[in-house]
Amino acid sequence: MKLLRFLLALLLPPLGVFLTVGVGPTLVINILLTLLGWLPGSIHALWVVAKREEAFNSGTY
Repeated sequence: MKLLRFLLALLLPPLGVFLTVGVGPTLVINILLTLLGWLPGSIHALWVVAKREEAFNSGTY
């Protein structure tokens, strides 16, 4: 599932963020960044997925 989230974050940034954190301000920010361009949305989505995985692996989330 982790690989799928990273791939979706790269290809379809809002979907990757939605599957990672659900509906919330992070998703809205990602949609706005994706509307500005694919690259800003993808960078933000990869960052969100990576931070979520890091927090999950360290046991703080």
